Amino acid sequence: MFSEKTYSERRRQLKQLVKSGVIIFPGNKEVSFNYPANEYKFRQESSFLYYFGIDKSGLNAVIDIDEGREIIFGDDFSLDDMVWMGDLPKLADQAKLVGIKEVQSENALAEFVLSAVNSKRKVHYLPQYRHDSINLLESLLGINHTAINKYASNNLIKAVVAQRSIKSDEEVAEIENAIEISYVMNTYAMMATKPGIYEREISGVVEGIALSMGEGISFPIIYSVHGETLHNHYHGNLMQDGDIAVLDSGAESLLHYASDITRTIPVNGKFSEKQKAIYNSVLNASNTALSEIKPGVLFKDVHLKAVRTLAEGLKDLGIMKGDIDEAVKEGAHALFMPHGLGHMMGLDVHDMEGLGENFVGYNTEIKRSEQFGLAYLRLGRKLEPGFVLTVEPGCYFIPKLIEKWKSESKHIDFINYKELENYLDFGGVRIEDDVYVDFNGCRVLGKPIPKTVEDVENACEGILK
Repeated sequence: MFSEKTYSERRRQLKQLVKSGVIIFPGNKEVSFNYPANEYKFRQESSFLYYFGIDKSGLNAVIDIDEGREIIFGDDFSLDDMVWMGDLPKLADQAKLVGIKEVQSENALAEFVLSAVNSKRKVHYLPQYRHDSINLLESLLGINHTAINKYASNNLIKAVVAQRSIKSDEEVAEIENAIEISYVMNTYAMMATKPGIYEREISGVVEGIALSMGEGISFPIIYSVHGETLHNHYHGNLMQDGDIAVLDSGAESLLHYASDITRTIPVNGKFSEKQKAIYNSVLNASNTALSEIKPGVLFKDVHLKAVRTLAEGLKDLGIMKGDIDEAVKEGAHALFMPHGLGHMMGLDVHDMEGLGENFVGYNTEIKRSEQFGLAYLRLGRKLEPGFVLTVEPGCYFIPKLIEKWKSESKHIDFINYKELENYLDFGGVRIEDDVYVDFNGCRVLGKPIPKTVEDVENACEGILK
C-alpha cells in the first residue's frame, strides 16, 4: 500500500468535495466459482482501495463527514480461519497503516447506518456492480435492490471522479510497473507466435507472466487471429502461415494499477505488403493522436483527427473514396473503426467505468454522440494534466457488418465495396499505448514496446532494442 499520508489526504479531499453526510464504501467479498469453498482470486473494490488501501475481504468503511469519523467495519480471523488461511495482522493494525483509528465489528455497520438514517442525515454511496454489495445496501437502507443504483449519490460520484482522474506521481509509477510486465507479455508473444500452434498456447503463457510478475491480468486476454472481433476471448484457433494475431492484454501491479497494451503480430514473423499497408495506416492514426494530446483539448477532437488519418490511409489503398472530411463527418470510417480511440486508466483498466462512463468521460460541456462508432467513445471531455488514458486506433474488416452496409448501400460515396471484397478474410489490426497527459502535451508510459513494422518483425525474430 501507499503511505498513511496518501490515504488520509485522499479522504480529506473527498470530505471537502462532498461537504456533509455519511459515505458508505462497501468492500468486496470472496466469490465462489463452482462450489462454495472454491473461490476466485480476491480483488478489492477499486474505490475502497483508493481511499482505504486494505486489500482484504469482508470489510466495509464509512466516512462520517459531519462528525469527523472514519471507520472500518470488519472482523479479525478466528483461530479456525487461521488454520486454513494463516495468521494475518490485526485489522486495527492494518487500519493504522492507512490512517484509520476507529475499527468496529462488521455487524456494527447496520446500527451505525440506521442511526444516520433515523437522524435524517444524507447517506452517500457509489453505484454498485456486485450483488453482495447491492444486497448489503438494501439491508442497510431499506431500498429495494433493483433501485439501489438509482439512488447512488451523484455528488459523491462527481467527487470521486474528480479525484481519481488525476493521477499522482506514485500512481503513475504503479501504472508503469504494470507496463513493465506488459513489455514482457508482448515481447514473449512476438517471439513465441508461430504457424501451427493454438492461440491458447500463447495466451496461457502471457497470463502466466502477469501472474508471476504482478497481481495477474487487468482484464481477460484478447489474443486472436480473428482480430476483427473486438473483444475476442476465444483462444482455440490454430494459427496459420499468413495470419495476423491481435494481442490486447494488461497486467495489474502489486497495488492493482492496470496496464492496457495492444500489439498486432504476424504469425509467421513477417507482415505481407497488404498487412503492412493497413498496419501503417493504423500506426499513422496513433501518431496523429499522440501529437494532438495536450491539456485543454477535447479527446473527442483527438479521436476525430486520428480516424481522419486512418481514413486517408484507406483512401490511398482504394478502400475509401471521396471527400474524407465529409466521410468522417458522416461516420463512414466507422465501418473500419467502430470503437473509440481510448479510455481512462488507473485502478480499473476502464477507469471508474462502474461509476458511469458519462460521469467519467463526458460532462455538461460535451455530450456523448449517438452516431455509430463515435457513440462508443468512452472519453470525450477536455484533457487535463494528470490524466492517464489509452490511445488505441484500429482497423477491422468485419464481414457481417460489411455485408449489412453494402446491402443497404450505406455510405456508397465514401466506401469502395468492390475493393473491400479483397479484405473480407483480413481480420484486424489494433495498436494501443498508455499515455500520461502532462502540462505541455503527453508521453507514452513505460518501456517502449515494439510498435513499428520493423521493430515488431525484429521482435518476432528475438531482436529487441
